[in-house]
Amino acid sequence: MSVQRRRERERAERERLILTTAREIAEEQGWDAVTTRRLADRIEYSQPVLYSHFRGKREIIGAVALEGATEMAAAVRAAADGANGARGRVLAIAREYLDFAVRHPAVYDAMFRLDGGLAFAREDTPPPLKDAFAALQETLGGVAGPGVDTALFTEVFWAALHGLATLGQAGRIPPGSAGQRLELLVDRLAVC
Repeated sequence: MSVQRRRERERAERERLILTTAREIAEEQGWDAVTTRRLADRIEYSQPVLYSHFRGKREIIGAVALEGATEMAAAVRAAADGANGARGRVLAIAREYLDFAVRHPAVYDAMFRLDGGLAFAREDTPPPLKDAFAALQETLGGVAGPGVDTALFTEVFWAALHGLATLGQAGRIPPGSAGQRLELLVDRLAVC
């Protein structure tokens, strides 16, 4: 192995460690607790080493958001693949979306609530974000109804899911009715 390849591998491993550690701290204590000083102490590298990978916390949040989008896209596709019928697939992806937000609240915040410096709904939107949207659209496009733009329908459905996720995380809606809310959402919006 060449010295250059070894350095590239070590750099990628350091970057992976930084992101993993940032996610751990954020999931344990919230994003306010993620600082370059705390990260440097936890991973036992100097702050300048962190800055050689990321310009600051905003870039770290963005990188975590991109990882989260990739993970969410895979989870949503797996949920759709494991369900039967159009309604079953829509219900499965909706459940998976909300479950993802509950399992990874700090990652969800990085994806949709915090400023990670990422562009949404534009030409320069990063591929992982576009793919996460596509993962929803793949299932939702078939239930939008005649004459309905599938991208627009997916945006509305996603907005409803995001509202349920954020209101649920904030304790603003009762947790006991989550299943009924999903059934209502699917029955009212999806043409199955």
